[in-house]
Amino acid sequence: MSTVHKLGRRKTSVARVYLKPGKGTITINGKDLKEYFGTDVLVYKVHQPFALTETIDQYDLTANVFGGGTTGQAEAIRLAVSRALCEINEENRAALKPAGLLTRDARMVERKKPGQKKARKRFQFSKR
Repeated sequence: MSTVHKLGRRKTSVARVYLKPGKGTITINGKDLKEYFGTDVLVYKVHQPFALTETIDQYDLTANVFGGGTTGQAEAIRLAVSRALCEINEENRAALKPAGLLTRDARMVERKKPGQKKARKRFQFSKR
């Protein structure tokens, strides 16, 4: 099996993931996973698809991710890894689908409208 390439998105983050058989090394933008994502929660989000499919330390992961914040980037990587694991073995879909890891979260920041302070907040209205 050669390298599997998949794309994942979340908010304004876009992650390109390259998955190949290996010892479980995870590199994101040229850095180690724990070095790139400081918190344990974000590291867990990246490891989640591997834990659910019981494929920890079986694949080497290289990810290029840009845009958005750290949480959006971690969730974009998670989606891309889930898609890649499904392409490698279709049986992984049964474990990933109920956990919601194959669903693209379409929620985005609502745009600011003209004549308003923010997306929904208005300027103070004075009747008199």
